Order: sequence, then C-alpha cells, then structure tokens
Amino acid sequence: MRIILNIATLLLLGALSNLQAQTFSIGLLKYSGGGDWYANPTSLPNLISYSNKYLGTHIAAEPVTVDASDPEIFNLPFVHMTGHGNVIFSPSESENLRNYLLAGGFLHIDDNYGMDPFIRPQLKRIFPEHELVELPPSHPIFHTKYDFPNGLPKIHEHDNNPPQAFGIIHEGRLVVMYTFECDLGDGWEDPSVHKDSDAARQRALKMGANMLQYVFMGEDPKKSSLN
Repeated sequence: MRIILNIATLLLLGALSNLQAQTFSIGLLKYSGGGDWYANPTSLPNLISYSNKYLGTHIAAEPVTVDASDPEIFNLPFVHMTGHGNVIFSPSESENLRNYLLAGGFLHIDDNYGMDPFIRPQLKRIFPEHELVELPPSHPIFHTKYDFPNGLPKIHEHDNNPPQAFGIIHEGRLVVMYTFECDLGDGWEDPSVHKDSDAARQRALKMGANMLQYVFMGEDPKKSSLN
C-alpha cells in the first residue's frame, strides 16, 4: 500500500503547490518482444526540460527506465512507451501495469511507426473490459496549458493518414493515451536528430506538456495558476 500511495501523494502535492514542492521522476517503459523501447533517447529529457521551464515542474532531468513488472513504476506518475515493433507483456507484467494504472498512474504510448498491430492486443490483456476509444479534439488533454483545437498535432508523415489519439478510460479517468500516426516523441528529440522545423518541435513539446499537466492537475486546467 505504501508504494501505491506514492502516486496519489505526488499528484496531490503537485496540485497544491503548483508542481514546485518536490523533485520527482517520470519513466520510460522497458518491455519484451524485440521492439526498440529505447528509441528516441533525447526525447524525454527534452520534454522534461521544457516542462520544468514552462510548467514550473520539478521533474528530475533524466527519466527512470522501468520494467513493466518493476514495483518502482508505482513511484512514477507518468510513464512513456515508444518503439517501432513487437511488444509482449507477460501475465505478471500485465497485472503490474494494470495495478499501476488503477492506482493513479498514467501511460503514454507513442507508436514510432510499426508498433500498432502489437500494442493493441497487449492493451486488451491489461484492460479486457475496456476498448481503445478515439479522443475528440474537445478532450481536456488538448486544452490544458496549450490549445490544440484540432486535437493531436501531426509531427512526421508516414502513410498520409491523420494523427489519432486513443485512450483507455477507467471510471471516468484517462489512464492510457496512445498516439498514432503522429510521431510525437520524434518531435521531442534534439533538433539535429530529425531536422524538424522549430514549429514542428514546438507543437510536439507543447502537446507533451499538455499531457504532463493533465496528469498532474486533472481535467480542469483552471486548477493550475500556470495557465
């Protein structure tokens, strides 16, 4: 119970003190199956730096790499997952991820192109009672710190399809956000990696900041004095 309560404590203290009361960490999920969970190594550090500067957060500069079965995940209010290929969660990993999300955690999955057919059945193992639903542009996650009236921004082009944001909602709370046909994490990387325009990187970083603020502050952006 002590570990599970850590997530709620982090979020509560953050909300009450404009996210500046303590230093905490966010995570990068390591998984099995052969997919490159380690892709985009500069993305989370850059998002953390952006969030600390523009949201006033106190996130540790380097993310924590955490296995899906590791109890340490319960100390992380936000966990990011990316890759291009196969994903496999064992029964114990699926159970641990489910418990983490039910305890107040949040998982962002970013398809780096090629993950989609593998991650969907794994999510069904974690939440057999829920379906992935597309988040409309009106969803609060697109309007916390920065306004995205059209929903998820497009960062990289692959199949000439629009970007889509999907979610798993449990008891009214968004616990998983899955970004598809977007390459959001690519936009967080160092400019030299993908040669993205500054405008594209700003869209990606602002959307990432929105996700973090959503996790820390909940659905009502008026709760934060940072807007």
